[in-house]
Amino acid sequence: MFLPNIPTPDEVLDKGFRRAKKAAARVRTSKIHRQKKSKRIEEVRVQTASQVIRETFEDILEKTPHIEELPMFYQDYIDVAVGVDELKKSLGALNWANGVLEKLQNQYTHRIRRSPPENAAQIRKAAFGRIASVVNRINDELDFLNYAKQKLRNIPTVDVEATTAVIAGFPNVGKSTLLRQITNAEPEVADYPFTTKGIQIGHFELRWQKYQIIDTPGLLDRPVQDMNPIELNAMVALEHLADLILFIFDPSQTSGFPVENQVNLYWEIKQIFQNTPIFPLFNKMDLVEDEENVKYIEEHINKEDKPLMVAASEGTGISEIIEKLQEFNRKIRDK
Repeated sequence: MFLPNIPTPDEVLDKGFRRAKKAAARVRTSKIHRQKKSKRIEEVRVQTASQVIRETFEDILEKTPHIEELPMFYQDYIDVAVGVDELKKSLGALNWANGVLEKLQNQYTHRIRRSPPENAAQIRKAAFGRIASVVNRINDELDFLNYAKQKLRNIPTVDVEATTAVIAGFPNVGKSTLLRQITNAEPEVADYPFTTKGIQIGHFELRWQKYQIIDTPGLLDRPVQDMNPIELNAMVALEHLADLILFIFDPSQTSGFPVENQVNLYWEIKQIFQNTPIFPLFNKMDLVEDEENVKYIEEHINKEDKPLMVAASEGTGISEIIEKLQEFNRKIRDK
């Protein structure tokens, strides 16, 4: 959970004023002179209401990770999902409110102490009005933080120590099926584009080495600036997490995308992530009816990127993929 519970302004004020009323009740039963007691009751109500509300906001700020201290993957993920600047602005509003509330607390408790006892209740009411005004002024920011909490509630947890392979390719080419076959993950799999609405992560371990396989939303062969938020999530994963990329081709074209378009996307990914190795996988080989599609892809990809032939839904070729990952990991360790 990236963000803690975010209350509404009414909930914040109700909590603060309720606690203030209880604190005042304790003063009423104390052995203080009657005139001093009336002022002390109102002073305590202002202090308690302000402190409870400030503590509520401080709790949110303390439980929310500092964005600048997060790995770049998380910073970009948050930016794609809700906007880093907007999130910082809303958190800053809580800081602003706390500063104003502290000043109001000091100002009105001082006024109560200096006032005649009969004026104390009126000053407290004015203080409560000002406190309510401050809290209501950040209503939009609290709304946004609640929205951000919902958007980020399923933010993926990544293992930075694991060797990480990111699966990329067009929608419906079999990325989620491949993830399910290699790891213990159970992503949603269905025969329609953009099944994967967020990043899915699976793990396995071989010879004391952790491996992390990440399934990304389907990508379309178009410039990054034209991509939708779902596609941008995939780009964030590729940029910050991938030790290598498993690029899936569908020579059967049952995904609905011509092999020419798939090759275009392969080269765009290869251009953007020049320092990340790409392992091409030809999936759905059990469905291929036209071998010319296979030849076309082989002729138009990098000759050094030797493809593996896979039928993920049948489990064919999975052991070869795992061997490739182990071989890649050995090369990393030997450097």
